[in-house]
Amino acid sequence: MTLKRENVLIEALPYIREFYNSVMVIKVGGHAMVNSDIMSDIVQDIVLLRFVGFHPIIVHGGGPEITQKMERMGKKPEFVSGLRITDDETLEIARMVLVGNINTEIVSLIGRHGGKGIGLSGKDGRMIIAKKKPFQKVVIESIEHEVDLGWVGDTEIINTEILNIVIKEKYIPVISPIATDMSGKALNLNADTIAGDIAAALGAKKLVLMTDVPGLLRDINDKSTRISRVTIEEIEQLVEDGIISGGMIPKLRGAATAVTSGVEKVHIIDGSISHSILLELFTDSGIGTMVYKD
Repeated sequence: MTLKRENVLIEALPYIREFYNSVMVIKVGGHAMVNSDIMSDIVQDIVLLRFVGFHPIIVHGGGPEITQKMERMGKKPEFVSGLRITDDETLEIARMVLVGNINTEIVSLIGRHGGKGIGLSGKDGRMIIAKKKPFQKVVIESIEHEVDLGWVGDTEIINTEILNIVIKEKYIPVISPIATDMSGKALNLNADTIAGDIAAALGAKKLVLMTDVPGLLRDINDKSTRISRVTIEEIEQLVEDGIISGGMIPKLRGAATAVTSGVEKVHIIDGSISHSILLELFTDSGIGTMVYKD
């Protein structure tokens, strides 16, 4: 048993050496966030990354929690290409869940595991300036329609000043995906997308996207069909083929944008697996899908 533990540490050493003092953006989301034990393991991994010399940044979603809150209030969630249609009431629910509940809980967990967390949203210090998404084209019964997503935004500007300040002081930033436009209007952003935007703006070494599946699957009903590596050049063809669909579309496109913009590699992993971050980053085989430039 001792030998096995030694081997694990030796296998991790080259990765620790390679990523030392580098920025790593980790998007936490999916149903793992509603399981307190799994969420505690995730945060423990991230605090460990900070103590071995990395600079982790957490971007969190909260889709399942927002959906649950909407349904309790008698409101039916609607999605287009994996993006939530967000009217005034839905935006207020999203802000309440993301900023008021989830963000503060993650910061609390960081402190419980011995780290220093600081809660932020894209509105703080005008960190994320966004613009409202244009109408989306969808095909219903062979007829093309244009759909207004409401208060859903695309990133225009990432202001890294506030992030550089808190990273320098050894805090772990915890970022909610709520931003503002130039006029100050709040917008709901896709957490995977802004995680990629922040990683690119900071020149992050790694971007880790957590989901509810073991990475990209050729057959969503068969976990053994996991694609362990995919190049950014292959992504649009996989979307056309239907292999990438639903919420995986913004996830993979965000990953491609991040790599194109300078992030070395993006990892999509199953957040429900205990200590999945460490298994993906510090072992030779990994457990998810790595996105990179050919």
